[in-house]
Amino acid sequence: MRLPRAAARPATLRGRLSLLALVSAASVMAVFTIAFNAFVHQHLARQADDQLRARASAIAATVDTSGPVLRVLETPQEDLLDANAWIYQGTSLVEQPSSATAGGPATREAARLASQGGARCATTAHGAVEVRLCARPVPSPGGGQSAATVVTALDLAPYRSSGDTLLMASLALDAVMLICTYAVTRLAVGRALRPVRTMTDQAARWSATASEDRFSGVPRPAELARLGASLDAFLDRIRAGLRHEQQLTGELSHELRNPLATIVAELDWWQARPRSEDETLAAQRAIRESARTMQTICDTLLAEAREDAGRTPGSAAVLPVLDALAARAEKTGVLVRVLAVGEDGELIAGVPAAVLERILGPLLDNALRYAATAVRIRASREPGRVRIEVGDDGPGVPDGFRAHLFQPGRRADPGDGHDGAGLGLPLARRLARSAGGEAELGEPGDGGAVFVVSLPAG
Repeated sequence: MRLPRAAARPATLRGRLSLLALVSAASVMAVFTIAFNAFVHQHLARQADDQLRARASAIAATVDTSGPVLRVLETPQEDLLDANAWIYQGTSLVEQPSSATAGGPATREAARLASQGGARCATTAHGAVEVRLCARPVPSPGGGQSAATVVTALDLAPYRSSGDTLLMASLALDAVMLICTYAVTRLAVGRALRPVRTMTDQAARWSATASEDRFSGVPRPAELARLGASLDAFLDRIRAGLRHEQQLTGELSHELRNPLATIVAELDWWQARPRSEDETLAAQRAIRESARTMQTICDTLLAEAREDAGRTPGSAAVLPVLDALAARAEKTGVLVRVLAVGEDGELIAGVPAAVLERILGPLLDNALRYAATAVRIRASREPGRVRIEVGDDGPGVPDGFRAHLFQPGRRADPGDGHDGAGLGLPLARRLARSAGGEAELGEPGDGGAVFVVSLPAG
């Protein structure tokens, strides 16, 4: 069964790099091994030929060709020189080794070399035995044509054995080198990737806990520094997403609290004692209106929270929204005055009515929370924009808290006896900015705090 190609590759980067190094080293070693052994075989062949020629020259020195009959002079090393040597006068065999036969392959090859004349070498094989033969002509005393030829033979088995031994040794050395290469590469790659694994584990821990720790500021190699910068940006996006999620959750709970409290209060009031039909219908209308308000709040905040929401489209008449907010605030006992300044026609803001209500609602709630007797809402037109001011006659914002006023979860005095989670003002500013406007703290008039909302005109 053939395995898929992906199954044959290591799953880890460490394994893949080690395998790549092993394959590369094996390719290089194969080339060098082939070249080395080819050189060794050529060198051994030259050594064999040199030895044969040296023996042939030594034997030729013992051959006397001065007379009509060739004579071989006696020497102290005659037995050594005569071993595996043939002497020819012309094509006639004068002397041959004692171990050679007249019809043997070595004798036939020696006769062929002698008949061809000149210095030649050839190889003959008899079974598994290879014999190298070299012929050397013996010149005549007069300097004419050679009068005799000496042919020497050498068994190549020792040379072949030496070549095979060197081949096996080089293969064994290659195997050891490949094993060492693979082991060293795995060790080196493992040590090189150890900081990457450490950074990966740290990023996983930091992302799970929304930690503020980052990789920047620690000296690292250029590649790891770039990886650290990428992970830092990734962690920043995760942290921003978590903050956005937490902020959205807090804003939803903050905005849904009032209509939900109205529903609970109406149900408790309706269940407290038997009610008339008109009272029951009024309670149902109040519950239905609060439920619709909750639905509008959820739709508005979730639509604004989408990354692709962009600039909020739509438009709305400002005064009807202000009147509706003022009407809902009547039950608090605080007088709410709505004033439109210098408007001959209808004042239109470039945001939907639901978004305008969500922008102004937290500002009005904050004013009602701290007002002593009255809240004033003033709407006016500016070039290309609509300006809405929400002010109260309360104690105002402490000077030391102005810089933190629109930070989520911050309150000037959490123990002042007023409810609130510090999320309404940041929500108003975020919604205003998403619509291309702004919400900020204005200059106090007759006392208290004044919040100014500037929105594009519709």
